[in-house]
Amino acid sequence: MTQGTQTAWDDTVLPFQLDLADVRGRVARLDGVLQDVLRQHNYPAPIEALVAEAVVLTALIGQTIDLRWKLSIQVRGDGPARIIATDYYGPTEDGQPARIRGYASFDPDRLDMEADPFTQIGEKGYFAILIDQGEGTQPYSGITSLTGGSLAACAEAYFAQSEQLPTRFALSYGRSNEPGRGERWRAGGIMLQHMPKASPLRKPAEGEFKVTPINVDVLEDGENWARANILLDTVEDMELIGPNVTSTSLLARLFHEEEPRIFDTQNVVFGCSCSEDKVRQSLSIYSQKDIAHMITPEGTVTADCQFCGAHYVLDPETVGFKGDKPPGF
Repeated sequence: MTQGTQTAWDDTVLPFQLDLADVRGRVARLDGVLQDVLRQHNYPAPIEALVAEAVVLTALIGQTIDLRWKLSIQVRGDGPARIIATDYYGPTEDGQPARIRGYASFDPDRLDMEADPFTQIGEKGYFAILIDQGEGTQPYSGITSLTGGSLAACAEAYFAQSEQLPTRFALSYGRSNEPGRGERWRAGGIMLQHMPKASPLRKPAEGEFKVTPINVDVLEDGENWARANILLDTVEDMELIGPNVTSTSLLARLFHEEEPRIFDTQNVVFGCSCSEDKVRQSLSIYSQKDIAHMITPEGTVTADCQFCGAHYVLDPETVGFKGDKPPGF
């Protein structure tokens, strides 16, 4: 196995390629970043599980894209788990970490604590991937229905239907007890994709030309894709989560006959993009009359970030589209 730099495996995404199978992939190991996402809210167990699964998917998918700003996953349903939302912000400079945040909106009175978490999303809804490359670009979005009994299955269906990219995920997440660290959340996952495809979600290898998407079933190496899937099916939950099995050891165990080639890891951290300026901008659509209805008994306008819990306190005279903006705004 060839590889780039050595690194600690927690809170990283490791890109790899199976040279003998025309398959590329990612291994994600999340520890502190997942803990930081979940500690922002006191979620009940089923909601924690849904957010954890969404965060792992976001880390895996976000790292495959030539991303200049943000990738988002949004899940909406008619069940007690109304919204699951995550964001992945690409590194601003080489060597910098990517940032992930996430939150959920749910109805605690309707939540079934004993049911499978995915069923709490409901039967009617959607799974969406949205990409925003920043100012001056047209955002990209794709949607698929809720299917397959998990968010990972929804993501697989999305790539198959919207991107014509045969894709597989194997995920595991949960609370672990490690000596000296107490109970904390850990998660891990593997993503496989058949390589010779063109897509706005595809990050081409250096020097590679994009080609017209075709069905993997007609490819001569379709057996390679099938074999990679069979090998992935042998992975165990504790291998995915770690921490006693490194990402490289896991790849060697699963795919050693496919000659896995690995690349430099991408570090990920918890990070939120909220700010007072953005809160003011979101309030700029309201008139002073509207703002008056938002004033607290203390005479201020307040706002809380759904992702990180940041609390903003503003002077009502400085917000709204006729408000007196603070100096430098």
